[in-house]
Amino acid sequence: MRIAHRCLAAAFTLAAAIARAQTPENLDLTTVGKDPRWKTPAGRATRVVDIKGKRALAVDSAPGYDVIWLDGFEFTNGVIELDVLGRSQPVQGSFLGVAFHVVDDTTHEAVYFRPFNFRATDSTRHAHAVQYVSHPKFPWQPLRTGQPGKYEKPIVPEPDGDAWFHVRVVVQRPKVSVYVDDQPAPSLVVDELTDRTGGSVGVWIGEGSPGYFANLRVTRTR
Repeated sequence: MRIAHRCLAAAFTLAAAIARAQTPENLDLTTVGKDPRWKTPAGRATRVVDIKGKRALAVDSAPGYDVIWLDGFEFTNGVIELDVLGRSQPVQGSFLGVAFHVVDDTTHEAVYFRPFNFRATDSTRHAHAVQYVSHPKFPWQPLRTGQPGKYEKPIVPEPDGDAWFHVRVVVQRPKVSVYVDDQPAPSLVVDELTDRTGGSVGVWIGEGSPGYFANLRVTRTR
């Protein structure tokens, strides 16, 4: 009887742990600049604004790409969701998305978007709407050159490049699947280009690009 009770208690404990692990966690971007756990690059100005119906983290443009990430947060597999607002003009003026398995500013994976390409009539640009990268070894340029069309895809149906769009990134090693605006089919599915299994989560913003981010939520799974 005692063994049965112990087994039952262990089962409940395991079930509770799994339930906790699968509970969505809100990572409050409006505390960037206030909560010291958020790591922000020195060259990027940030502020909290109300824009197009959402309370959001605004990130100003700067040279190079940057990651704003939550120190001490561990993520391996699970679902990352957030709302993103970029701009359709100028061309090459909006690169923004989500970073995961973040070790530091230069070592991380990311899925990012090019809103100026969402509704481009040029077929080449249209095909370069969403991108996977794994820094520092696999930035976008060698991936496009070496394996064109594998790590970047169009988004269909095309979002408005000047409106909020919702992103859901499902990480189940080794697969990364990217869904946009609650579409049932992923816009991009790739195998990760790193053996790294842990790291943090944050937002990613590219060269010369401002952007807005809201409602960052993470569901960690086993």
